[in-house]
Amino acid sequence: MKIAIVGYGKMGRMIERFAVERGHEVALRLDEFNNANFEGITARNFQTIDVAIDFSIPSAAVGNIERIAALGVNLVIGTTGWLDQIDHVRAVVEKAGVGLIWSPNYSVGVNAFFRIVAEAAKLLSGAPEYEAWAWEIHHSAKKDAPSGTLLKLVEEMRKAGYNGPVDTGSNRAGSIAGTHEIGFDSAADTITLRHTARNREGFALGAVKAAEWIAGKKGFHEFGDILF
Repeated sequence: MKIAIVGYGKMGRMIERFAVERGHEVALRLDEFNNANFEGITARNFQTIDVAIDFSIPSAAVGNIERIAALGVNLVIGTTGWLDQIDHVRAVVEKAGVGLIWSPNYSVGVNAFFRIVAEAAKLLSGAPEYEAWAWEIHHSAKKDAPSGTLLKLVEEMRKAGYNGPVDTGSNRAGSIAGTHEIGFDSAADTITLRHTARNREGFALGAVKAAEWIAGKKGFHEFGDILF
């Protein structure tokens, strides 16, 4: 495949490394220097691109999606902080007739963690003596807080039937790749579920695998649905 990377920071460079290792070509790199006002998203730049992988910033994500979809190019979206516009993005994808994969986190382990947390929430949904919390910490350069991954975890708890309060917290410090924790506490005991990323490699590899899957397909998809 020929891949465009939109958001060529640390994650973008890591995605490039995995893409090349798996036999793909990164034919276009867009960042704040050549796409600050979407000027890099042109028919000429994207004429040979099979899939665009976006790890940009929350304020640019929807604009990138709108313009790239209009060019008929499929997308993998790893940028978070735009979910208040997810219905609009679904409509954009449908109208353009392209394929898009979205996930707040492309780690296989985190996507398994979503399902583990959902099962715990389901089991405790009928036990009002348990109260819940959701907490995460990331590196200080991460733009959004709480993280998209934490919001997704709480969403999965709600979908599983847990209707009690979920106290949510976030921290930003140093170079932490990402830790997410869900807990349930009662007068009798505490249950703690935690996922800790050692580095960002799992996110980058998952994004490339998502690009391989979405190539030639249509519709709005979530990464966890295609993994399991």
